[in-house]
Amino acid sequence: MLSVVSVAGLAMFTWPLFLPVKDSTTMDATAPMIFIVLLPLLIVLVLAQMSDKGIDAKALALLGVLSAIIAVLRPLGAGTNGMETVFFLLILAGRVFGPGFGFVLGCTSLFASALLTAGVGPWMPFQMLASAWVGMGAGLLPDRLFGREIRGKIEVAMLVVYGIVVAYLFGAIMNLWFWPYVMGASQGGPSDLAYIPGGPLLENLKRFGWFTLITSTAVWDTGRAVTNSILLILVGRPVLLALRRTLRRAAFDAHGEFLPANSLP
Repeated sequence: MLSVVSVAGLAMFTWPLFLPVKDSTTMDATAPMIFIVLLPLLIVLVLAQMSDKGIDAKALALLGVLSAIIAVLRPLGAGTNGMETVFFLLILAGRVFGPGFGFVLGCTSLFASALLTAGVGPWMPFQMLASAWVGMGAGLLPDRLFGREIRGKIEVAMLVVYGIVVAYLFGAIMNLWFWPYVMGASQGGPSDLAYIPGGPLLENLKRFGWFTLITSTAVWDTGRAVTNSILLILVGRPVLLALRRTLRRAAFDAHGEFLPANSLP
């Protein structure tokens, strides 16, 4: 299900590169439709994990608590100059509880924060999916290196590097969903940053790269990368310890299987 939702989501972001967009009215029709399609897939994912004993009542309660915390943390940064206070906890939770949990947490936390901050709009399903990928990617990071378990400062350093990378990737993919509409041919006049409806893929990718570099990378994405790094360095280790303690007490592991009570570390 993670693969199906991710492939569909990638198509959701990139379809303007393969199909021509004539004007911005297309966005008004596609975004709600995508939201309607995305939510049932998310529900199916949750139900599939529950039926496989990957998420029980305790895990669902934890999912609700972490979603609420992230929703409350988001207004503290509000994206000012790229300051984002949501991704560090999403990364840490995905790391501890696995890719499935991280994916669902990314969706639910951004949905809750959008309701809390009145940020509901055509951009919301895109933000939900991009954040879900951040949480899922953290859960897919390696647990062992050269036969040794990755813990302590090395683990925090790995998460900091991951936080920097996803800060720029998140900014780029979020730019992609609206770029054809704000820099399309309908805006009037040629531009080296404009989207070419039905144009060559490499040419549009080149134009999009320059658009992202000029409008987002230097300020917003860099600010997000710095915020992620600082928060992960400051609170990464204690939060990881707290989440792993919760994981042991809840008696389920990061791979979606219950741990027998007598085998808990």
